[in-house]
Amino acid sequence: AAKAALSALEAEARALATAVETASGDKAINAVKAAPGFERALAAALGDDLDASLGDGPRRWMDAGQGEGDPFLPSGCLSLADHVVAPAPLRRRLAQVGVVDRDDGGITLHAGQRLVTKDGRMRRWDGFIAEGQGAAAAERLIRINRLAEIEGALPGAEAKVAEAQGDIEQALSAMEAARAAIDAARRAEADAAAAIREAGREEDAANVAIERLDVKRSGLGERMALAEADLAESREAMQTADAVVIALPDAAATEARVAALRAEAEQAQGALADVRAEAATHARTVAADRQRIEAARKESADWTARAAQARDRHSSMGQRIAEAETEAAQLVEAPERLEKEVARLDAAYAEACAAADSAMAAEREAEAALRETEQRLADMGEALSIAREARAGAVARHENHEMRRVEMGRISGERFECPPPLLPERAGFDEEAVKAVSYESADLERLTVDRERLGPVNLIAEQELAELEEGRTTSAAEREELGLAISRLRGSIGSLNREGRVRLLAAFEAVNGHFQSLFTTLFEGGQAHLELVESDDPLEAGLEIMAQPPGKKLSALTLLSGGEQALTAVALIFALFLTNPAPICVLDEVDAPLDDANIERFCDLLDRMTRETNTRYLIVTHNAVTMSRMHRLFGVTMIERGVSRLVSVDLGGAEKLLAAE
Repeated sequence: AAKAALSALEAEARALATAVETASGDKAINAVKAAPGFERALAAALGDDLDASLGDGPRRWMDAGQGEGDPFLPSGCLSLADHVVAPAPLRRRLAQVGVVDRDDGGITLHAGQRLVTKDGRMRRWDGFIAEGQGAAAAERLIRINRLAEIEGALPGAEAKVAEAQGDIEQALSAMEAARAAIDAARRAEADAAAAIREAGREEDAANVAIERLDVKRSGLGERMALAEADLAESREAMQTADAVVIALPDAAATEARVAALRAEAEQAQGALADVRAEAATHARTVAADRQRIEAARKESADWTARAAQARDRHSSMGQRIAEAETEAAQLVEAPERLEKEVARLDAAYAEACAAADSAMAAEREAEAALRETEQRLADMGEALSIAREARAGAVARHENHEMRRVEMGRISGERFECPPPLLPERAGFDEEAVKAVSYESADLERLTVDRERLGPVNLIAEQELAELEEGRTTSAAEREELGLAISRLRGSIGSLNREGRVRLLAAFEAVNGHFQSLFTTLFEGGQAHLELVESDDPLEAGLEIMAQPPGKKLSALTLLSGGEQALTAVALIFALFLTNPAPICVLDEVDAPLDDANIERFCDLLDRMTRETNTRYLIVTHNAVTMSRMHRLFGVTMIERGVSRLVSVDLGGAEKLLAAE
């Protein structure tokens, strides 16, 4: 807040300093200073005389002395000279100016005296009255006093900012100390929490150990009790077994008896198995007999039902025969009866048609009447809706006008301190001259918007205008420079394009000439050439290779075979090297699609190129014919598995050695 207040004071001081900046010269307004509240009184008292010079000039002030014989100011008036700091030439004039709060014309002035109010109203001794005189000078004096007030308040504001900054620094130091204390407390809290957690874990472990020991102790007690019970039972069982052993008979007799009983049991089991097998066989036989009896019963029931159905069909056939005979007797007279019935039905049909026509006509008339009635009803409903909407709009407008009337009454009471009916008399305007409410409201809104659009008075508008004018001048100069630069750049681009077209056409002609010659050499006849397509501008045109091997029609490169395309491409590459030679040329598998005859032509052309140019050709190939025509061979061999070795052979040196031998 202190910084904001200081910034506001400094900004206002800069704006006021710019606004009240003194111009060159020694005008009186630059040498006077009124006490706060007396600025408008001073401006009204001197008026345009403040612009007069204190030195030389057609309008200037000169020292008129002390004025010992001048009359005194009327009682009840303050001397303006006591509230204004002014140079000597203005003191006598200011001494004859009285200041009052309100001038109702009751104070008599002497010759040469003036009476002014603090709001800027001036009355001279001769009865001349001026209101609003020297508004610009008064505004300047007010700004000067405000600037002095601000300059006086700036040290206090700066002190407040410094004090606030010191408070902030102290608060920051305290905050840092508090943060450090908080961090230490947090660390201590964390350590304490960790210790508490560790103690809790140890306590839990101790409780678990205690519980385990209790469980073990109770388990041991239970096991001891069970062991004692088992021991007692074992002792009792031992005693019982001893008694049984004593009471047992002889073992040999017992074994013989057991063997005899076992043999009897085996015989009884065999007899039981035989009886069970016979019982199962008898059960299966009885089941089969029962199934056959059941099937016979079902078949008998079916035949009985079929016989009953046959008897029923026989009786129904007799009845149908009798009915057919009766119906045949009745049908003898049916044609005559049917003709009469048809005639009667035709007459009834005609009557029904006539009745239907009349009913349809009546229905159409009724529908027309119904549509007319519905249309009238719709029109009446629409008129009713319009009337309701108009009534609702009128009610809404009435309520709005009533609210506006109440609001205007409130605004009139707040602004003008009188009710609306008394405004014309108090403001002094003719009610009949006022336009309609809508026009006056529109004018008020328009003027309000215009006032809000203007915003506050900009005290440094002249300086900003000068800066904008300077920026506009600079922008215009930069724009002109940019225009000149663009023009020069376009001219340079045009020159480059022209030179590029010339060079491209020259290179194209040279490459095309070499290409035609090399194509004829490689193919031993035929013709080929290069074409610029798709545009008349060489810089935007595409390139098409047209070739005509011997015995074929002229066509594009894409329509040739693989070997023909390879030879044509080789001719184009060598044409480029003839036009613009390079130190090294690498050809990778260019002879792969060629047969032996074409490979010989390719090698012959390669020998010619080595003689005519200084280019060293590196050929990557697997063809033995091509390798035999090279000067030096480089390759990779694998004498041992997994071990590669680079080898080279100088064929030219080998030929010389052979020739020497």
